[in-house]
Amino acid sequence: MITLSRLHVIISYCCFSALSFNTDACAEAQFLCRHVCCACALSDSSGTIHQLPSLCLIPPSAILMMLGTVGRCCTGALQALKPGLTPLKALNGAPAALFSRRDYAAPAAAAAAASGRIVAVIGAVVDVQFDEDLPPILNALEVAGRDTRLVLEVAQHLGENTVRTIAMDGTEGLVRGQRVLDTGAPIRIPVGPETLGRIMNVIGEPIDERGPITTKQTAPIHAEAPEFTDMSVEQEILVTGIKVVDLLAPYAKGGKIGLFGGAGVGKTVLIMELINNVAKAHGGYSVFAGVGERTREGNDLYHEMIESGVINLKDTTSKVSALLGRIPSAVGYQPTLATDMGTMQERITTTKKGSITSVQAIYVPADDLTDPAPATTFAHLDATTVLSRAIAELGIYPAVDPLDSTSRIMDPNIVGSEHYDVARGVQKILQDYKSLQDIIAILGMDELSEEDKLTVARARKIQRFLSQPFQVAEVFTGHLGKLVPLKDTIKGFKAILGGEYDALPEQAFYMVGPIEEVVLKAEKLAEEHS
Repeated sequence: MITLSRLHVIISYCCFSALSFNTDACAEAQFLCRHVCCACALSDSSGTIHQLPSLCLIPPSAILMMLGTVGRCCTGALQALKPGLTPLKALNGAPAALFSRRDYAAPAAAAAAASGRIVAVIGAVVDVQFDEDLPPILNALEVAGRDTRLVLEVAQHLGENTVRTIAMDGTEGLVRGQRVLDTGAPIRIPVGPETLGRIMNVIGEPIDERGPITTKQTAPIHAEAPEFTDMSVEQEILVTGIKVVDLLAPYAKGGKIGLFGGAGVGKTVLIMELINNVAKAHGGYSVFAGVGERTREGNDLYHEMIESGVINLKDTTSKVSALLGRIPSAVGYQPTLATDMGTMQERITTTKKGSITSVQAIYVPADDLTDPAPATTFAHLDATTVLSRAIAELGIYPAVDPLDSTSRIMDPNIVGSEHYDVARGVQKILQDYKSLQDIIAILGMDELSEEDKLTVARARKIQRFLSQPFQVAEVFTGHLGKLVPLKDTIKGFKAILGGEYDALPEQAFYMVGPIEEVVLKAEKLAEEHS
């Protein structure tokens, strides 16, 4: 769709080129130029088009033909008068504006900042009226005459002179008629090495009481997703050092991972361990984004020297959506949940310059994975780690469900045939054990066949071997944290499936690292009972 403002600029440019030189244009070109001049003459000094003449009946394809015709007619005259000028490039530069993408990082215009006044305050939503041009969507506005800085982000255009904005801080003390200034750009935050270890709010102000962030580099919080040509297609495992994750649902480097779980099943602790391991094993950087209820957790993680990769978007946007007057969809979520989620997720990817691996803690209301919020997120994820309350009740941590957790890179061509076979073997024996639990509950273990008894024994050992002490939880568990390499994880589970450790007790497999620690723990248990 061609917007009127861009159409006006392009037509004015071509009209000037055609009529400023004495050319022997054909009758068709003269006819088109007269229509173009008519459209240009109807704009005032501010660039506002008051009405559209017969030009509005011309489809976009015909308008592009007009531009081409005018350009061809002007070529000879331009070359005769200015031999050094290349008119074709000059004309071709204008139509590109039709298909240009918004430059979120564009600097503010040199002209004086537009100002408006507050006309309504409804909680976090503030309506601002402007006498002149409205600021674009997502622009940042600042309220004048306040002791503390209050930034408003434009969310909607209401009518011809009013915008609906979202306040980035409390709206206490705002009154109607208060002056608001347009910054001319989206919200920008500081970036660079100086931001490491710092906490800042959504508008980039430090809130950790450690002084200002001394960096001149800033970046807008809104940006376009990378082009497809810039993305990397290589698949590589991000080894986390957590056995159950690396074996059954490995994470792709630069992928999007979802941690699904209800309240109190260990999402935050798992995130803390992931950051600890990524920093120590890979030397990478981590960023914790706390939204809504997660702000408290961000404070906790900071004080434990943790920087994480968490994004929680859905709940807060549903609350703002209701204030903006949108009709809610299922379970009260905003009707634009799918597009909002897609806009955010497409910016998280792997390019040829680097990768961003996001670990998104997704709260599952009432442990219902069919809720619209987790269900919408599934389509964007490369791996899903489902935390189960039933496994947490058994005292097995991390409480990852080995049968519900999945990964797109669990493919023999990516992870290797040995890894794939061991992972599928573990899942098969756990599924067989799950199928036998009803029989065990009713008839007991004695009624099982010898083969089924062996399956149950190995499954229970595997179930306990999937547990692991975390370094960030040492103070709570009393167990020294372990980071297990992938090759040791595969070797240990392969040996259990092969029956090499059938003689060891189940307790020896609980809360240990590699399989060698199982043998040592079994010997220690034997000494205690002797």
